[in-house]
Amino acid sequence: NLPVSSSVPLLATKMSHVPNGSSALTMTEHDVQSLLACEAHLGTKQLADPRHKKYIYSRRTDGVFVFNLARTWEKLMLAARVLVTIENPADICAISSRPYGQRAVFKFGQYTGAHSLAGRYTPGTLTNQMQDKYIEPRVIVVTDPRVDHQPVRESAYSNIPVIAFVNTDSPLRYVDIAIPCNNKSKTAIGLMYYLLAREVLRLRNAIPRQLPWEIKVDLFFYREPEEVEKAEKVEDTFDAKQAEYEANLENVATGAAEQTWTTGEESWGAEGATGEWGGEATTTEATGAAY
Repeated sequence: NLPVSSSVPLLATKMSHVPNGSSALTMTEHDVQSLLACEAHLGTKQLADPRHKKYIYSRRTDGVFVFNLARTWEKLMLAARVLVTIENPADICAISSRPYGQRAVFKFGQYTGAHSLAGRYTPGTLTNQMQDKYIEPRVIVVTDPRVDHQPVRESAYSNIPVIAFVNTDSPLRYVDIAIPCNNKSKTAIGLMYYLLAREVLRLRNAIPRQLPWEIKVDLFFYREPEEVEKAEKVEDTFDAKQAEYEANLENVATGAAEQTWTTGEESWGAEGATGEWGGEATTTEATGAAY
């Protein structure tokens, strides 16, 4: 069992090894704290399918279900081991119609090589061969089976396995691997795609398991358009000030060099120097000449 600090709730203390798997796949304390910080363990007040009960740890006084993070981690590792068996990473398709999952889907495809579909899903992408956007993936990953119901249904027609991040109110029909988590929070969605991408790369031996991944989880989080514009304005202002500062430094250095050269010319061409070298002889010199 994984030792955790007393500050971690009881639901995270009952960690167990992945069944029939390696102890290296066991959840670490840092992973538990990250899941709790992003509220990935919180569900909704509704239970759409009785099969969700095996993923639930308890229920709060306000009626919100709480997921068992051990079950979440087991399903996450199972999904990663399924994805790593796909020889061509482009045969994996990550789909998200929700805005909160679009950035996470793009980043997941960028680091794992998977194909990503973000935004409005075009019906017939998995079934209509006459479409220009027709694809034939070997497995798809959806952010929310309720919102992404169209690709889930088409995958059933095409016999394509489905991996889905499900909440307590998510339907489980046509879903082969359900990863129980909070799929309504932008931080939880980003963290789950981050953990899935990291585990896939570790199983491919692309990154070492002993060292932390150099990619930060913040890159998978959804960003509001206002935040992006504000960050771009700040960056542009900083670049303009930096360029102005460097130009001022260059002007100051050029002006100092010109002033030094001008001062030297004035000292060599002064009238005092001309008079000293070309003036009349002194009395002592004249007396010596007389002798």
